Amino acid sequence: MGREWSVLGRLGESAAREERTEELFAHAESLTDIAEQQTCLDEIVLLNAGVAEALAGRYSQRGADPEDLVQVAYLGLVKAVQGYRRGEGPGFLAYAVPTISGEIKRYFRDHGWIVRPPRRLQELRSAAVTTAADLEQMWGRPPTKSEIAEGLGVAESELVEAEQSRVGFTALSLDAPVRDDGSAVLGDLLVDENNAFEHVDDAEMLRPALQMLTPRERHILLLRFVRGLTQEQIGREIGVSQMQVSRLLTKILDGLREQLEVTGQTASMG
Repeated sequence: MGREWSVLGRLGESAAREERTEELFAHAESLTDIAEQQTCLDEIVLLNAGVAEALAGRYSQRGADPEDLVQVAYLGLVKAVQGYRRGEGPGFLAYAVPTISGEIKRYFRDHGWIVRPPRRLQELRSAAVTTAADLEQMWGRPPTKSEIAEGLGVAESELVEAEQSRVGFTALSLDAPVRDDGSAVLGDLLVDENNAFEHVDDAEMLRPALQMLTPRERHILLLRFVRGLTQEQIGREIGVSQMQVSRLLTKILDGLREQLEVTGQTASMG
């Protein structure tokens, strides 16, 4: 019973806020002095600040600073107050919520990435979230990755790549421990690309393994690891699908690992 009273209380507060908001908009329309109008609109912003804060809270687990999200939500609220026209819709809240949410989403799109993935992956990830929700509502169960990919008309590997792009919102500290006993940190395991001497042994071990590859296989490795092309771009370059590129890369890398293991065992025996 206490929970029901709590829900009723929140509904009552919401209705009272909406009514007071409409009254303030009506009063602002009746004023001729610009400064008085602005004071009235400022009061509307303060009255509905809790709505903006609640919307910002929905996005607080995505890696962005919570205080920044609240500020962006406030900006969206101010825009909603400035753009709302009384009598042209179902009410201020119905206009303000998508306006504030849109401002937050734009913030993530433009400023929320530490490492920004391609726009294609950003849009695919957003579409995947919407499709997953629609399929779950339709079927009454969470859809599998393959079902979501089929619903979007993309390869499952593309969907996986889009999901992995979400890590671009956050970054690990170089001091983050990588062992349970804390004896090593992430920075200790990073390769210094500027120190060519440390790569001499690796390059010499890899050279004979690379020579065993076909020209086409070496070209694929060049495109992926030297030129930094995506699997989709490589597919267009050599005339195959992205899924075929993924399989080719897996086969090539597995072969190289096996060859290096054989070379390493031979060297240790010698």
